[in-house]
Amino acid sequence: MAKCKFLSEFKDFAMKGNVIDMAVGVVIGGAFGKIVTSLVSDIIMPAVGALCGGLNFTDWKWVLKEAVMKGEEVVKPEVAISWGNFLQVIFDFIIIALCIFFVIKGINKAKALSEKKEEAPAEPEAPAPKPDDVVLLEEIRDLLKNK
Repeated sequence: MAKCKFLSEFKDFAMKGNVIDMAVGVVIGGAFGKIVTSLVSDIIMPAVGALCGGLNFTDWKWVLKEAVMKGEEVVKPEVAISWGNFLQVIFDFIIIALCIFFVIKGINKAKALSEKKEEAPAEPEAPAPKPDDVVLLEEIRDLLKNK
């Protein structure tokens, strides 16, 4: 009985709109992250590397222990701190954060504009035409005034 209650509670939790929205956001965010990572590693960083004399940041490292080789076979791989790769990941993060900032800023601006349009007062409606009898009475009044 407790197992069924647990499953029921879990189902209620998992099917709430916020959880589903969050899951969609995580999936889209992952795909967006891949796009921005490709932008950084395939477009921006090669340009920065070319400006720095053809350097590739991901190759920068401090070798703590050289690899042990037997002919061309690696017996023990090298032990190294890949600080250039870490630098690359920092650049990725900064550019992803900037992209998200600009997207959120654009969404907020569009939202503010749509709220402004909704708040703008509607133009006053033209007054309804006067009934014929009122128009006739006004004409009679004006004629009597002029006499």
